[in-house]
Amino acid sequence: MIIPFYKMHGTGNDFIVIDNRAHYIQKYSDNQQLIFNLCHRHFGIGADGLILLNTKVGYHFEMVYFNADGNVGSMCGNGGRCAVAVANFLNITHGKVVFWANGDEYNASIIKKKDNNTYVSLRMNDIRTFEKQGNSIFVDTGSPHHIEFVDNANAVNVVEEGRKIRYSSLYSENGTNVDFVEFGPDYIFVRTYERGVENETLSCGTGVVASALSTFINGHYGKASEFKIKTLGGELKVSFIYKNKIFTNIYLEGPATLVFKGEFEL
Repeated sequence: MIIPFYKMHGTGNDFIVIDNRAHYIQKYSDNQQLIFNLCHRHFGIGADGLILLNTKVGYHFEMVYFNADGNVGSMCGNGGRCAVAVANFLNITHGKVVFWANGDEYNASIIKKKDNNTYVSLRMNDIRTFEKQGNSIFVDTGSPHHIEFVDNANAVNVVEEGRKIRYSSLYSENGTNVDFVEFGPDYIFVRTYERGVENETLSCGTGVVASALSTFINGHYGKASEFKIKTLGGELKVSFIYKNKIFTNIYLEGPATLVFKGEFEL
């Protein structure tokens, strides 16, 4: 069976996206090794994760996200933006998008298209709880994130330090993603250790959202509710409203870039 795919990235966070409405891949647990092989940097296509676009009644599509290890993952912000861009390529939708992912409804819109970039604004779920842990903050933005504030993010050994926190007794067997956040003059710089990839990724959508909310909680920029965020793979924007101790209208905005289209044989 020949399966077409799109290779996408959102500020360096890269994905294999498959239009799965023809049900190429059905029993996810039986395909863990396949997905691991496809995401492998040396023996496969190479990606931080794999995304299936499935049919879902009442929605433009359902997004099913897999980590690079082949396991079904939690919500992926950059992946969601890339899925919306591919849905646009496939004429599934244009402009406003409503899709289902990780047990929740998500809304997105296409802001503009330029060259291979589709600029997507993705509304994330409201956040009602977070936990301060000394100099760090834990917040779940669809995926769990431990935020560490640092003076110089470039000096951090993200893999070594991130792995210690990810596998610490604090987060038990489920673990967490870990973000190291540095304050710039008019931006924050974020580096992320991502569970499931078990390495640093060039960007993480849920991670930059968690970092922006945590920076607000930290109070470093006063009451700012819009943040420019730099990652190793590019720039993103996060905006939100904080009222009655709830974060609402949380938007993750940035480019979703087509790298190439291809086919593989199953």
